[in-house]
Amino acid sequence: MAWNEPGGGNKDPWSGKGGSDQGPPDLDEVVRKIQERLGGLFGGNRPPDGDGGHFGGPGRPISSKVVAILIGVLLLVWLASGIYIVDPAERGVVMRFGRYVDTTGPGPHWHIPIPIERVVKVNVDEISTLTHKAAMLTQDENIVEVELTVQSRIQDAGDYLFQDQDPERTLNDATVTVVRVTIGQSKLDFVMTEGRSAVAATIKERIQQLLDRYKTGLLVTSVNTQPAKPPDQVKAAFDDAIKAREDKERLENQAEAYANEVLPNARGRAARIIADAKAYRDQEIAESEGESARFTAVLTEYAKAPEVTRQRLYLETMEEVLSKNGKILLDVQDGSNSLLYLPVDQLIQQRKMQDKAPPAQDTQSSTLVVPDNSNPPQRMVDRERSTR
Repeated sequence: MAWNEPGGGNKDPWSGKGGSDQGPPDLDEVVRKIQERLGGLFGGNRPPDGDGGHFGGPGRPISSKVVAILIGVLLLVWLASGIYIVDPAERGVVMRFGRYVDTTGPGPHWHIPIPIERVVKVNVDEISTLTHKAAMLTQDENIVEVELTVQSRIQDAGDYLFQDQDPERTLNDATVTVVRVTIGQSKLDFVMTEGRSAVAATIKERIQQLLDRYKTGLLVTSVNTQPAKPPDQVKAAFDDAIKAREDKERLENQAEAYANEVLPNARGRAARIIADAKAYRDQEIAESEGESARFTAVLTEYAKAPEVTRQRLYLETMEEVLSKNGKILLDVQDGSNSLLYLPVDQLIQQRKMQDKAPPAQDTQSSTLVVPDNSNPPQRMVDRERSTR
């Protein structure tokens, strides 16, 4: 039953008495009790019992020292609430009455507490991934399916929070635009073969330019492109074209390897021929110079004794010529007209065979027998030489 219901009696919770004559609680009395307790807590004078003074009246003031201490404690607590710590992977964005003021790095910092300033921590090391897949036209009007992933992180926390309303959506729109423009400016063979890495680099650069222009605060860390694929309807024809291209590259590599093998050998042979020619030239020049010097020396001697020098040259020339001949010419000095030929070649061959044969036990000196000119053998042929 409620304390003020009819028939329930007067059960005033403030008065603590159950009398029926009690009225509503006296607010001054309640405040006086609280003041007395606070005064006793902080060393103030307790008011005398039975004093019915009002709040703030004479004899019941709150000590100014107590008020100063309370205000100081509250101020210290308020100022301490402005201390904050930023993790290494975060950046602290300080706002004053909702307006951007500064960006703080890792470590402990302090700002003017709420409601004047507020700090928002942003993770700048977290990598976000965006996947884009679409079919589009190339420069040579072929359809190709392109799939790529764009990875990014926050570079400038202030721009990320205040310059662009939705940086992730801006990144998605920039990726779609850049991919279509880049593929539209490239040919199909270039996109599907050697131009894959170049296309990815171009897409990354252009996306970053758009993000910087819109001040999204994002940084594109990488762009990974999957191998471009033709539509399913023409995939077989593209496979044949790719196989032919691979065969072409293989044959070109074989030809280049063969050229790398043949050309050094040819250059080596050419260098050797040139070196031989130079050696032959130097040899001929040296021999010519030697012959010229010898001729000059002979000329000097000839000028001193012409007859002797002429006779010596004649004898040396005949000696050189006859030494290469296998026959011996005998000049008849007795005035006969007969010219005899001896089988000197057979005699020389017989002498060589004797020289090569091992020596016998009964060693005797071998003698070359020359038939007498006065009685030549039958195999000798006399040839008459007519003389004038």
